Amino acid sequence: MKAPKGKYAWTATVGEKGQIVIPKQAREIFGIRPGDTLLLLGDERRGIAIPPKEAFSGLFAAIFEEKDGAEAP
Repeated sequence: MKAPKGKYAWTATVGEKGQIVIPKQAREIFGIRPGDTLLLLGDERRGIAIPPKEAFSGLFAAIFEEKDGAEAP
């Protein structure tokens, strides 16, 4: 079966230390580089998701935004 455009599936094996290797194609497509920190979201029924870091830039900006000229602690 051919995957729809922009849709991908990969497999990864979990090592003894609980580590996985993200497949090269996935790293290239999503711009994942050595030293990057990834956010993993989990749902016991639906599984684990690793959203692109750009998905949270607006959220982080809102959280850390200084209001009314007040300085952050």
